[in-house]
Amino acid sequence: MPRISKLPAAAALGLAVCLFGLTSTATAKPSGKDLYAKCVNCHGEQGHGNQMFLAPGIAGLPSWYVETQLKNFKTNVRGYHYEDIAGHRMRPMARMLRSDEELKAVSDFVSKLPATLPKPTLKGGDASAGKAAYATCTACHGADGKGNQALGAPDIRYTGDWYLLAQLKKFKAGHRGANPKDVKGMTMRPMAMGLADEQAMKDVVAYIMTLGK
Repeated sequence: MPRISKLPAAAALGLAVCLFGLTSTATAKPSGKDLYAKCVNCHGEQGHGNQMFLAPGIAGLPSWYVETQLKNFKTNVRGYHYEDIAGHRMRPMARMLRSDEELKAVSDFVSKLPATLPKPTLKGGDASAGKAAYATCTACHGADGKGNQALGAPDIRYTGDWYLLAQLKKFKAGHRGANPKDVKGMTMRPMAMGLADEQAMKDVVAYIMTLGK
């Protein structure tokens, strides 16, 4: 039987430390902040969004809503329609989150980012006319636009007027909320379809933008 030489004590200790380091690295869980680094290029470090990249403001959105939408993107419940360009961009990003723990971690981090009222980008919206149209939205989103978790309705004050208009158009056209698995999204479709045209959408969006002031 060949002899097995013993490692010097110092070498053995170094090997143990090395192995421990590898184990720690392999089992370390990334923080929400670490995971959010993948989102910075589009949504920005503070989560205020970037219209050029079709990325809405997400800072301060409730964690339950962010987590739900990430799951929807990850499982093709949202972003599947061929005309939903922004959704197609989000699907691979959501799939980079490997577990429910990571989804929750990054969602919690986003929810703690301070929300800010984005600058208006749309022209031609009449907030006065939009106020009357928004009356049907209060049942879910509330008179203040802060949303209602029990109804799956998010805070809609800080994502950006261009984004709100884009989502209303998607809901109305069936590019979002048409998947039977998107139960909450399906409740938005008839609401969007109740808005006669783009002008009506701009009006209600213009009013929503006054709620964050």
